[in-house]
Amino acid sequence: MEIKRVFDLLDNYVEKYPNQKVALAGKKNGQWVNYSSLAYKENVDILSSALIELGIEKGDKVAIILSNRPEWNLLDMAISQVGAIDVPIYPTISEEDYRYILADCDAKMVVIDGISVMNKVTNILPDAPNVKLVYTMVDREKYPYFDQLLELGKQHPHIEEIAARKAAVDEMECATIIYTSGTTGTPKGVMLSHHNLMNQFPNFHYTISDTSNKAFSFLPVCHAYERALNYCYQYRGMSIYYAESLGTIASDMREIHPTMMCAVPRVLERFYDAIIQSGNKQKGIKKSIFFWAVRLGERYKIDSVSRHWFYDWKLGIADKLVYSKIRANIGAENFDIIVSGAAAISQKIAGFFSAIKMPVFEGYGLTETSPVIAVSNRNPHGREVGYVGQPLPGTEVKIGENGEICCRGHNVMMGYYKHPELTAEVIDKDGWFHTGDMGEFDQYNRLKITGRIKSLFKTSGGKYINPDVIEAKFCASKLIENILVVGENQKFAGALIIPSFADLKAWCAEEKIAYTTNEEMIKNPEVLKRFAAEVNELNKGLGETEKIKKHVLLADEWSIANGLLTPTLKVKRKVLIAKYKDVIEKMFE
Repeated sequence: MEIKRVFDLLDNYVEKYPNQKVALAGKKNGQWVNYSSLAYKENVDILSSALIELGIEKGDKVAIILSNRPEWNLLDMAISQVGAIDVPIYPTISEEDYRYILADCDAKMVVIDGISVMNKVTNILPDAPNVKLVYTMVDREKYPYFDQLLELGKQHPHIEEIAARKAAVDEMECATIIYTSGTTGTPKGVMLSHHNLMNQFPNFHYTISDTSNKAFSFLPVCHAYERALNYCYQYRGMSIYYAESLGTIASDMREIHPTMMCAVPRVLERFYDAIIQSGNKQKGIKKSIFFWAVRLGERYKIDSVSRHWFYDWKLGIADKLVYSKIRANIGAENFDIIVSGAAAISQKIAGFFSAIKMPVFEGYGLTETSPVIAVSNRNPHGREVGYVGQPLPGTEVKIGENGEICCRGHNVMMGYYKHPELTAEVIDKDGWFHTGDMGEFDQYNRLKITGRIKSLFKTSGGKYINPDVIEAKFCASKLIENILVVGENQKFAGALIIPSFADLKAWCAEEKIAYTTNEEMIKNPEVLKRFAAEVNELNKGLGETEKIKKHVLLADEWSIANGLLTPTLKVKRKVLIAKYKDVIEKMFE
């Protein structure tokens, strides 16, 4: 059937895959709870009836503040079917952000999970008088809850009304408003139409193989990146398994044996670090063979033409002796693809995972572009480390005079909710969306991201520095959890560094250095010497003006929850520069 609106995707799923036993799965009390394709559809219709009974009209906004779970999908589809607009919101943002978003989007109803979120939302309700209904996922003795919503729908079915509502939805109408502040600024509501969303995933045909049938999801599905893949999984009739939490990713994978997932580079770096730690525990010849295989994998070239036959022969041996055991240990025996986005991934990490048969495919886009602009694919020359692939069919991409990537096509947003003046700043009169990112194409029409225009800064010597490139390189170090490169109008580049304290503690144990507190260890002379050596090593290969000449270690936490990182784990540059103004000034004295 033709898929034009979000709910068409569900109808297509049931029609094409009526016997799919696991369409959605999540854990409750440590056990997997599954929804078949038919149960998925049945529960969506029940929820749609409940929404109608509660007075949700066409165009009303319903906010979903949930972690990854099957009920997220049920609500998404139910809201879509009644002609309403869903507003997905991260469960980890501040109370102030909830206050702004719920008032700005005119949400009529909010569905929430977790005591912390419930308390934050309760506190801001006086400032969001438009919110008439609040539901929690479980009974927290304060608001009506999800099971009661289902029961309401069962007691008051509105089958004919649902059909009429669905027929009245036009594909060019707004389906969702996703709030994004990027790395700076007040959250902006990105309006995406059904047309925007439903024209994305059919173009992933040459990226995901036909044999991939089980997806593992742990990035927030409320983010446009994970959500686009989520729709793609449903389009292809795949099973979607949600991680119980970020802390259970490894154990969940071992239980379900997925064939694909999407990730951000920092997650893959942590996977890599865990693999290296497992190798360090081995002894003798086994340890030597393990690290021989690791070094071999890190040099992997994606294009087979670039690999010598002797290298491939050694790779086969490494697979039998080491890589196959790594895959078995993490439940990735039949793995097809990792889609990586949101930030640049290093050659070492991408090469290693591709070598062990967990191939990394990079993609690129923004919430404003629904979100994918380009993605790697399996066609000749469709994939190379450092390139985010080729533009999707139906999407025009050009490089502006200042090196900016501009995009035009079915994926460009309707605009920012209530802010036509901000929309006009990023979409010009000819329909080109200006991404703010810089890039270039190679001879195979593969796009390379070279930096962020607003991130660039100039030293007092007049040299431009691209901090994104430097930060990506430094974050590949297992000792560095996060870094902010600074130095605008200064003689050189400096950096604020958050150590990876788990790895620092392990290093201290190896070196027989007594570990006290994080705050004390970043002042320890031996630790300072170790980081100075690490910075010197990472500076190799950088231009003279790009090298980090001074750095400061910090024991603070940079997280999504405290507003210092974006949901895709990128640093909020302006926020951090303001927070550490005194530290930065002292560094450059």
